[in-house]
Amino acid sequence: MKSLKITNQQEPLQFVTVEKPTVGPNQVLVQLKAAALNRRDQWIREGKYPGIQMDVTLGSDGAGLVAEVGAGVSENWLNREVIINPNINWGSNPTVQSVDYTILGMPTDGTLAEYVLVDADRLVEKPAHLNWEEAAALPLGGLTAFRATFHHGQVSQDKNVLISGVGGGVAQFTFLYAVAAGANVYVTSGQDEKIAHCEKLGAKGGFNYKTEGWQKTAKAVGGFHTVIDSAGGNQINDFIKLMKPAGRIVFYGATNGMPEKLDVFRMFWNQITLQGATMGNDNEFTEMISFINQHKIHPIIDSVRPFDEAISAFDAMKSGRGFGKLVLVVG
Repeated sequence: MKSLKITNQQEPLQFVTVEKPTVGPNQVLVQLKAAALNRRDQWIREGKYPGIQMDVTLGSDGAGLVAEVGAGVSENWLNREVIINPNINWGSNPTVQSVDYTILGMPTDGTLAEYVLVDADRLVEKPAHLNWEEAAALPLGGLTAFRATFHHGQVSQDKNVLISGVGGGVAQFTFLYAVAAGANVYVTSGQDEKIAHCEKLGAKGGFNYKTEGWQKTAKAVGGFHTVIDSAGGNQINDFIKLMKPAGRIVFYGATNGMPEKLDVFRMFWNQITLQGATMGNDNEFTEMISFINQHKIHPIIDSVRPFDEAISAFDAMKSGRGFGKLVLVVG
């Protein structure tokens, strides 16, 4: 089968022909129909991710057909349309992942291949309203967003919610979930066209963070119950000033690094929570699929490309010019 592996060559991503995996007890072999890219994959490509191992197939997002089942797995799974939960060894504590936690696609071979071997308990039936490309876009970004939105962010109907950097994949899922939950959703972006796109999809408004004084315009909303952020850095203090009393700032990344200072005085006086988040537990994955089914949510797709064009898709993701998930048609 064809697989996209990380190597020590000048271009770390290389297509390799390898043997199709052999199914063991409690395992299934999924024939991928589509797979999607994540920033995590690009960081591995650039050597900026911890614990990188060579000769591993990348990819955490995928959807396909169950082609084989191992001992202990019901044959009812055969030929079922499934999405793969990328969590491995979350552990027994639902509030935080275990020390043994990993994500499909490093160090375990992932979804950027014609077939992927996973434990049977990683399978969830594909929502009928989603095509293969939409289903493949869900797992990693969708789960991270679901936990940030509902577990930590406590987003619900009529709450004022601000999603920062809505060009990012997780932020887009957070936006879709918050709109579906009936919240008053606002977004930030450095590109007006991305804000306009979100307004067409249900955002109440948006703010271009490259515009001087955007914070004053945002403050006119009347304060936010929840801000969900991916970048960190000094903008955390902007958010603190925009919060309603007892508001919650949830962040799942720190691409802007650490803030030079933190307005702790305003935080404690207004009883504001600053909460880190990443991924989500297995129950939340199941809840996410149910929520997507209930509200008939469709992921935002930037482009769909043949599997052979995976490396150019990585280059497009690195450029940051797109809007939505980059998906590869595998089979």
